[in-house]
Amino acid sequence: MNLRTVWLAAVAVCAGMAGAAELAAVTSPDGTLALTFAAEGGRVTYALRAGGQALIEASPVGYEGGAPAGVTRRSVDSAWKPLWGKRAAVPERFNEVTLDLTSFRLVARAYDDGVAFRCLGGAGAERTQFAFAGDFTAWYYNGEHHNLGPERLSESDGVRLPPMTVRAAEDAYLAVLEADLGEGDPLALRTRKGETSFSVTSKPGTAWRVLLFGRIPGALVDSHLVELLNPPPAEGLDFSWVRPGVAVWDWRINGAQVEGFKYEMSYPSWARMVDFAAENGILYLVLDADWYGKEFSPESDPMKGGYAGDARKLIAYAKGKGVGIWLYLNDVAGRAYPIEKTLQAYGEWGAAGIKYGFMKGTPEEKNARTRMITELCAKNRLLCNFHDGPVHPYGQMRTWPNAVTRELCHAQLDAHRVFQPKTFVTTVFVNMLAGPIDMNNGLADLTQANRVDEPSKVPSTLAGEAARTLITFSGATVIPDIPENYRKHPELLRFIAAQRQPWRESRTLSGVIGEHIVMARQAADGVWLVGAATNEEPRELAIPLGFLGAGRYEALVLEDGADSDYRTHKESYRAAARTVTSADTLRVTLAPGGGACVLLTATK
Repeated sequence: MNLRTVWLAAVAVCAGMAGAAELAAVTSPDGTLALTFAAEGGRVTYALRAGGQALIEASPVGYEGGAPAGVTRRSVDSAWKPLWGKRAAVPERFNEVTLDLTSFRLVARAYDDGVAFRCLGGAGAERTQFAFAGDFTAWYYNGEHHNLGPERLSESDGVRLPPMTVRAAEDAYLAVLEADLGEGDPLALRTRKGETSFSVTSKPGTAWRVLLFGRIPGALVDSHLVELLNPPPAEGLDFSWVRPGVAVWDWRINGAQVEGFKYEMSYPSWARMVDFAAENGILYLVLDADWYGKEFSPESDPMKGGYAGDARKLIAYAKGKGVGIWLYLNDVAGRAYPIEKTLQAYGEWGAAGIKYGFMKGTPEEKNARTRMITELCAKNRLLCNFHDGPVHPYGQMRTWPNAVTRELCHAQLDAHRVFQPKTFVTTVFVNMLAGPIDMNNGLADLTQANRVDEPSKVPSTLAGEAARTLITFSGATVIPDIPENYRKHPELLRFIAAQRQPWRESRTLSGVIGEHIVMARQAADGVWLVGAATNEEPRELAIPLGFLGAGRYEALVLEDGADSDYRTHKESYRAAARTVTSADTLRVTLAPGGGACVLLTATK
C-alpha cells in the first residue's frame, strides 16, 4: 500500500468518526502560524492560529466538491533582491502544501509574517470566507476618502474593500489582501451586520488570498509577503533602467506668484522646475493634465495636441540636466488614440514615465487595462503611476518593477476633500500594506495661496509634511510645491532631497493605527532618515537609534516649532544638530497634526 493510499484511508476513517477530517496543516518556519485544512460534507475549510491563539475559525475555501485526492509539500529558504523596494535583500522563507482535490487544486504557504492560499482549476462560485475568531476591530480602504474604521467586525455591513487591517488582540494584528492578481476582479468582501465572517464576492480567479500577521502593526507595514507571492520578471526582460525617486510636480504650482514670476502650466514654469530639481538631485518632474489639450476632450491628441511640442523640447532640456519627465495621460485620450502608438511615441521622445488618470470600466476591465498598460510601458521603458480609483497594488512591482506607485489613497488636498492628520496615520497601516502609494505629501507652504486648482490650507505642519514624504512608501515621491517655498526651508529641503532610492533598509520603529508612526529608512548612499507623524494630538516620542551601525553620526533633528499646529498653519519648526551613536535615544516633540524628521550621516 503506497503513502497516498494510506493518507486517503486515514482521511476516510477520520471523516467517518468525526464528520470533519483534517486534510493537511502547514506551519510557518518559526512555528508561530499554523494553517490547517479539513474536509466536511463535500467542502474544504481552513483555520488559522498564531501561537495557539485562534484567529480564523473553520472557513470555507475554494469551490464545492473538494474531495481529497493527494497532497504534496515543499519548503523554500532563499532571498529576493529587488531592483527597488523597502530594502535591498528580502528573505524568502516559507513552507508550502498542495492539496489535489477532485474539483480544484489548493496551494497554501506559511511565512513567518503571514499565510496565503490560492485555488486553481475550480468552477462555479468561489466559496472562500474569512470567519474571524472574535469580534475584532478593523479598518478598511475607502477610495479617496478617510478609511472606514475603527469598527467592530460585527458593526460592518455590506461590501468592504481590501486592504483590511484587523486588530485581534494587543499583540496580534492581521491584514486581508490579495497577491498576483491575474485575470478577473480585484478582491472584494461582503459581510452582514452582527456577523464576524466576510465572504469573497469578486469573480473567481487565481490570485492568492493573503493574511498578513504581526505582533505589532508596524510588522504589517514592513512585510514583503504580497510582493513575494508574485513571480519574478519574465526571462529576457530588462528593468535596469528603472530608477525610483523624488519628483516635483506642476499641478499644484499653477497660479503661484513669487519674485515677479507667475507659475503656469507652460514651458517657462516647467523649465524653472527642472532647474530646481537638477540643483537638488531630484530625479523627475511630473507634467499633469492639459499639457496636450483639455484632458477630458476626445479631440485632445496625446501625441500632437496642446503643448506637445513644448513637452518634447522640455524632455530634451531636462535630459541634459539629469532630470526625467513624466507625462500625464487621461483615459479619454488613452482610448481615443491608439495606446500602443502613444506609449511608443513617449518612449521615443525619452519620457521617464506616465501618470494615467480616470480609467473607466468595471473592476475586471480596469484590471485588464492596467495590466496591459503596465506591460506596454515596460516595453517602451516607461515608469507608470495609476490615479483616480486604481486597481489596488498586489505585489506587481516584483514582476513589473516599472509599476512604481498608485493613488490607492486619499491624496492630500485632492478633489477638495479635507485630509485630516488622522487620515495619514491610518492610511499607512491600511492602504500602504498593499504596496507603493502616491499621496503627494511634502508641501512647503501651508496656505496654498493663489493656487488655481486648490487654494485650501494644509492640515499639517512643515515638519509633518517633510516626515510624510519619507513614511509613505512609493517608487515616485511626488512633492507638490514651488521651488521658492522649499528654498525658504533649507533643512526640510535637505531632508527631502536626501531620500535617494533604492532603499537599503526600512523599519517601522513604532506606531499605533490612527495615532502615530515612526519610520526609519536607509538611503542608497547609506544615509539614514527618520520620519515621525502624529494625528490631531500632540505627543512626545522616544526614538531609539539601535538600527544604526557602529561609529558616530551627525544627527540633524527637525521638530515642530513651539507654536506649530495643523489648525493654525504656523510655518515654524526647530532645527538642531547633535552627535549620536546607536546607543542613543532621540526624543522629539510633535505638534497637533505635526511631525519630526531626523537625518543621520556617518562621521569620519
